[in-house]
Amino acid sequence: MLIQEPVNTSAVSSTRSRLLKRSHALQMVRQFFHERGVIEADVPALSPYASVDAYIDLIETKEGGFLHSSPEYALKRLICAGAGDIYYLGHAFRKEEKSPIHNSEFTMIEWYRLNTDEESFLQEVIELISLFLGPIRVEKLDFEEAYLRFAEPIGAEVDTSTWTKDDCFYYQWAKSVEPKLGRGCLTLLTNFPKEHAVLAKTHLVNDEEKARRYEIYYEGIELGNGFDELSDPVEHRRRFIEANEIRRSQGKSAYPIDELFLQALHEGSLPNQTFGIAVGFDRLLMLGQKKGELKDVLALL
Repeated sequence: MLIQEPVNTSAVSSTRSRLLKRSHALQMVRQFFHERGVIEADVPALSPYASVDAYIDLIETKEGGFLHSSPEYALKRLICAGAGDIYYLGHAFRKEEKSPIHNSEFTMIEWYRLNTDEESFLQEVIELISLFLGPIRVEKLDFEEAYLRFAEPIGAEVDTSTWTKDDCFYYQWAKSVEPKLGRGCLTLLTNFPKEHAVLAKTHLVNDEEKARRYEIYYEGIELGNGFDELSDPVEHRRRFIEANEIRRSQGKSAYPIDELFLQALHEGSLPNQTFGIAVGFDRLLMLGQKKGELKDVLALL
């Protein structure tokens, strides 16, 4: 006869409570999109191609495939095939160190709205975030304004002798700018430098080219990253090549370009007024429950 360990009833209660809260939040998100006529798309997590980003490293399988860091390419292929407004609620993967607000596997909410405008789309983003955080004030800042307001000089104790200009910028941004964003409100960043466009369109602001990219912060934590989506496959390829060049300069491997995605853009139709965003479900849950770390809301570590 096996001797059973005594059951820790408080741990069971805590686990069940965590699962119930997470389950409710997942249902809440799905209901949000169902009421708005946005279709859930379940796309593969594994691809033979990579989402090419200079600063995001992917988890590669032994067979040579990649776990997606975002379902973006697959969702846009569906849109080009006529899917209409769609969303994804599921896991994404990034090869990065764990921290209180990072996990290499996490849950993402990503959605795309066709034939809309910036104001309507961003209002919908705020409404979804409010499901978790409640009604909240929103401030809008240009990227450059945020940097000038909050960036602090790099201290002499930090050896920057081998750093590039980008290295210095990203250090300042993470160390002194991000922690000050979204304090007591949602901070919506707009008009990024064109070099940070990733897959966003660009436009002229006071005769200077800026990216139509949006990031949202709350209590110093990034919640979402979105674009007025670029539809030009030629420009996409140029940016992928440039990102791979940056990766090589950092001593990293270049990633294979997703030719199926580029082909879909060539053959299909990504409407000119398409907006998309990826929002971290786990971070919203953590902040909404006033927890200090992601591990407090994940089903399992």
